Amino acid sequence: MSGIRPWLAAARLRTLPLSISGVVLGCALGHKALVAADFPLLNHPIFWLALATTIGFQVLSNFANDYGDGIRGTDNQRKGELRMVASGAISPRAMKRAMIFTAVLTLFLASLLIFTAFGNEHFLWAFVFFNLGIASVIAAIKYTVGKGAYGYSGFGDLFVFLFFGLLSVMGSYFLFTISWNTQIILPAISIGCFSMAVLNLNNLRDRETDVLAGKNTLVVAKGVKWGIRYHSLLLLVGMLSGVAYMWLIGATGIQWLFVLSYIPLLFNIKTVIRHKDPAALDGELKKVALSTFAFALLMSIAVQAW
Repeated sequence: MSGIRPWLAAARLRTLPLSISGVVLGCALGHKALVAADFPLLNHPIFWLALATTIGFQVLSNFANDYGDGIRGTDNQRKGELRMVASGAISPRAMKRAMIFTAVLTLFLASLLIFTAFGNEHFLWAFVFFNLGIASVIAAIKYTVGKGAYGYSGFGDLFVFLFFGLLSVMGSYFLFTISWNTQIILPAISIGCFSMAVLNLNNLRDRETDVLAGKNTLVVAKGVKWGIRYHSLLLLVGMLSGVAYMWLIGATGIQWLFVLSYIPLLFNIKTVIRHKDPAALDGELKKVALSTFAFALLMSIAVQAW
């Protein structure tokens, strides 16, 4: 591999639909809450800046994951897609420079987003969200990089729930409305649980190599059987939370079409329960990630059409 191809591979573009799911849904919910809004969501700068910032954080996380696991030797015998630092396609030094550039660019985008959302009138909230942006950069890097890498000590699931679920959905909603709505926690839980399920699938697939590398994920700590039960629970809680939210806001008829995204998730539970070969779970990652994006998209369309 040469030129831009290793960098596209390291950016892992297939992870982007999952990463923007919470932002898409949170922005749709926030835009709908602006009763006086007489412009479509797709014309709103907050929506596009939020997407760009989230993609920046995700690419930074993927670069850091490639770098951290590569220098630790975790990826040397992994079953999934080839990683660039471990394979030698990108040097650790070059990847570190790319991480710095991506972090600076993403913080610049986050600053534009915060100024667009809060202007000069809500300095306190702008300060809070800027610090959340810095925390997101640190979280993206510290997942596998450094002695205190939380991805190696079983805390990856918690951080995914917080950043992909609660912060992504509720934070995006707040950028539009500068107010809270307690009901929004339900779709945030859905996105968070689905995102944790993707991480758990990855950990189930890589358990053997993670043990050898000293990566103490929840699956490594508690075992495969526990990981399978945990996976089923995550998806079921996520699906029920979505149903509960739409029921609370009084959804009717075609607005329930979002439950179609649950069909592949139910099949995924069946596949994971019956799986024998960990490598076979690699394809299931895409199924859950795309189902999460479909869930966010269909629910966003439903609330926008309200």
